[in-house]
Amino acid sequence: MVATEHSQNMKVVGTRPVRPDGVDKVNGRAIYGADVRMARMLYGRVLRSPHAHAIIRHIDTTAAEALPGVLAVITNADFPRQDDTHLVVGEGEAASARWVLDNVLASDKVLYRGHAVAAVAAVDSHIAEDALELIKVDYELLEPVVDLQRAMSDQSPVLHDSVVTEQVFGFFGSGGSEQYGKRPSNVSKKVEFTGGDLDAGFRASDIVMEREFDTPMYHQGYIEPHNGTALWSEDGQINIWVSTQAYFGVRDNVATLLKQPISRVRVNPAEIGGGFGGKTSVYMEPLAALLSRKAGHRPVKMSMTRAEVFEATGPTPGTHLRVKIGAKRDGTLVAIDWEGIYESGAYPASAFTAGAMAAFGPYDIPNFRSVAWEVLNNKPRVQAYRAPAAPAAEWAVESMVDDVAREIGMDPVELRLKNATREGDRRVDGAQFGPIGNVACLEAVRDSDHYRSELHGSNRGRGVASGYWFNIGGESGAIASIHPDGTVALGIGSADIGGSRAALAMQFAEAMGIPYEQVKPHTVDTDSVGYTFPTVGSRTTFAGGWAVYEAAQDLRRKLEERAALIWECDRTEVHYGADAVIRGPGGKQLTLTALAAQLQATGGLIQAQADVAPTTSGPAFACHVVDVEVDSDTGKVQILRYTAAQDVGKAVHPDYVEGQIQGGVAQGVGMALTEEYVFGDDGRMQNSTLLDYRMPTALDLPMIETLLVEIPNPGHPYGVRGVGEVPIIPPLAAVTNAIRDAIGVRATALPASPNRMIEWIEDQRR
Repeated sequence: MVATEHSQNMKVVGTRPVRPDGVDKVNGRAIYGADVRMARMLYGRVLRSPHAHAIIRHIDTTAAEALPGVLAVITNADFPRQDDTHLVVGEGEAASARWVLDNVLASDKVLYRGHAVAAVAAVDSHIAEDALELIKVDYELLEPVVDLQRAMSDQSPVLHDSVVTEQVFGFFGSGGSEQYGKRPSNVSKKVEFTGGDLDAGFRASDIVMEREFDTPMYHQGYIEPHNGTALWSEDGQINIWVSTQAYFGVRDNVATLLKQPISRVRVNPAEIGGGFGGKTSVYMEPLAALLSRKAGHRPVKMSMTRAEVFEATGPTPGTHLRVKIGAKRDGTLVAIDWEGIYESGAYPASAFTAGAMAAFGPYDIPNFRSVAWEVLNNKPRVQAYRAPAAPAAEWAVESMVDDVAREIGMDPVELRLKNATREGDRRVDGAQFGPIGNVACLEAVRDSDHYRSELHGSNRGRGVASGYWFNIGGESGAIASIHPDGTVALGIGSADIGGSRAALAMQFAEAMGIPYEQVKPHTVDTDSVGYTFPTVGSRTTFAGGWAVYEAAQDLRRKLEERAALIWECDRTEVHYGADAVIRGPGGKQLTLTALAAQLQATGGLIQAQADVAPTTSGPAFACHVVDVEVDSDTGKVQILRYTAAQDVGKAVHPDYVEGQIQGGVAQGVGMALTEEYVFGDDGRMQNSTLLDYRMPTALDLPMIETLLVEIPNPGHPYGVRGVGEVPIIPPLAAVTNAIRDAIGVRATALPASPNRMIEWIEDQRR
């Protein structure tokens, strides 16, 4: 797909209109998944394992089925048998259909506490809960494998006898794979990228440093729990209402798990109360559908509790990282050896390869090795979370880059500028960068009022860090219907979790030369628009923008054809102008609105559509600077000031872009300072509430300043890059680098919570 010339004279793109879904959300009228109401609706609940690792010897559902008000009980045995057909889950990861089903309802083993074992549907939720207590499960307890590094040991219990380590090539194994291991193992996959001569690079270095780092599992922090409502009608049609980032993914997964044609499954969009990558897999939907059929084709609604969300859906992987870096005394980075071990939880299919690809993306280092491992353990199968696998990977590297700058006495921004990835450089996988804003972001921070200001006070420090995310394209569809009054209904297949309806409507309006208010965007069901990849990977405004742009071109052509018919002239004599005026021979002209009024009388109203799969993408870079104050008595770290510079290509709606950056920073600060999954040795999560899982609030953060850098992306008609993922990457290192600057302590494990800070401070005092 060839990009058009980037325009500097846009009338809609770059403005700040009101979002089309805003009024209903403010007034509480918006329909989310849990708001769906239907006649004769049943309520579903799930029985979950209290054990992290056990064999299921037997499940007795007899008493539950006999309880008055219970209409259906199901276990894994009620589903059709699955093979290892690949299903797309998450942000493009491929997973075995057999394992996807086993994650929905366990078959022969439970592999984490909270693993679903059975499901019931009853006339009310209280009866459903009572029915769960009547289901008897005979477990044979096995030793849980919780520790990430122990899971890699040959002495560790193996979760899956069929898993032998596989080496994959490229992003998500896009370059193929081959067997790497010799026997069953919890180490499911490996990926490796190399360049130059690593040993020679370290020999040529004046300084060589090496450290190890650890991060825990993190939760995405969405407010709305997972849900799913399904009606399996008597005619065989399965309708699903759900809050998800992946309408078509839900359709395809449900069809496969139930062995139904995808034409029999329609997913109807509900509003979504946050996702951040965590709402891309199926949990409730297949259960609700099967319960609906078994309960006499009555609709079944299911929703998780907050504890179920924490314990039974996908957090990020915890990691163990090792970085060895070599540099010259003049600040030149010569060699880097990065290794990342990523938890996948109970089943393979994580984004670990993205960590290896992004780890030192902001830097052009001639000699490198980047290797990552995916490891199984008795925790819930991980999911994506904003730039999946990259925050941990780049935290370790950015910490080491900061240590190099300190060792040689060089300004940390200047060191980054000296080694910055630029246009023409290559990624670790060999792809070449086009125009990118890495240098521009560094310069924006260097020249900012924040970075140039003096920082006064004891135990205060300043830290900087860069970030990189490659972004993706993916298939997208759009359909446009013009009404007699000249307004246009725009149907899109992407879930809106960040203002994408407005951003896509704005791009469509720009392409049509009409006001934004003339476009009425709607997220439509899976039968009403072409296949659309999930709202992930910072792809929606970018790839969806291509779809609406092409739909606009199709609509313009059809309007030209209709005008030619009305004027009885050749089609080549008619042109649709950038001002939405259609002009023909002899000075004839019609505005779009005037032509729309004649459509019904001249052949009918017009629809246009587009289905695209962009081969381009929009790599994104950022640089952040933060000031902190450390209370050496309590270990509390206070954020004093935060500034984030990011190359956004073109800010379609600057308010939403700023909000994406500020939200990413807030989540990254949470990763750095307060958030973590805490597991006991028995595999039980010990903080599965929003009270105990500590996310930052507005009271914990200052106003986050944003610096929007616009280096147009030539791979998009309006210069758009994805903006939603890269802002979560720099905060981890920016904050911990600031802590190092404040009190001289290098954080090598996250979060840098008060108890951990006190330990480090006391160690330093000894």
